[in-house]
Amino acid sequence: MSFQALEDILTVCDEEKILFWEAVLREDMNDRLVSREDSISKMKEMWYAMFHASRHYDASLKSSSGLVGGTGGQMDLYRQREEPICGDFVAEVMAEALKMGESNACMKRIVAAPTAGACGVIPAVLVPLYKRGQVTEEQVIEALYVTAGIGQVIAERAFIAGATGGCQAEIGSASSMAAGALVYLKGGSNAAIAQGSAMALKNLLGLVCDPVAGLVEVPCVKRNVIGAVNALSSADMALAGIESRIPPDQVIDAMKEIGTKMHVSLRETGEGGVANTPTAQLVRERLEKNGD
Repeated sequence: MSFQALEDILTVCDEEKILFWEAVLREDMNDRLVSREDSISKMKEMWYAMFHASRHYDASLKSSSGLVGGTGGQMDLYRQREEPICGDFVAEVMAEALKMGESNACMKRIVAAPTAGACGVIPAVLVPLYKRGQVTEEQVIEALYVTAGIGQVIAERAFIAGATGGCQAEIGSASSMAAGALVYLKGGSNAAIAQGSAMALKNLLGLVCDPVAGLVEVPCVKRNVIGAVNALSSADMALAGIESRIPPDQVIDAMKEIGTKMHVSLRETGEGGVANTPTAQLVRERLEKNGD
């Protein structure tokens, strides 16, 4: 897709009197030279893969490192037995984020949205809405076009990889995309979609990428939870009419600046942050010893 800014998408929407998702769909058709049906079919494949990963989550699985696994199931049990502080819906969102992140660590099929490390954020907010009958499959597909448009602009203006921009580029981008999708699904305007995405990204600026032992497991899986919950709160703010004081595209530019200035030890090298704690070093040593 050729959109260079969220403002470009909004301009197309205004000029052609269409919704955000429709502008992204048309651009995908033009960019890949495919029909509307082909584009939608491809997006459905993405949704089916997300939903399949959720339905077939196995709480008994552990990653090969033994660092993650089972917490999605733990969250579900907690929801059933207790009254979550955040309420049942948010607790379900949290459970879905954990499940997807763990599925990735356990080498199950997931959708990198926009990356494998951030794969839990978008499905975490979409799957519960769909399961509860609050949105249709058609609406989910439309919402995924919203996420695609936002993600493409972020990738174009900044980056989506932790190695280049820290975790703000992964979880931050995914949270921004998810917030935009939620605003759309709840009837927000095209402009509100951009505002929600901006606030979500702005809330996570500076988030470092510090994977323990260099694995996309700790703290990555649990960060999917914060990305999903951040998307919920940012979407609600946008739906309330609250706007980011800094324009959406400028927030993305700020993320790029921060990522560029971030020390290399905090960009997926596994050398700084929580990856450099005494416990993390013991984990690394154990895994290296077992590898030998």
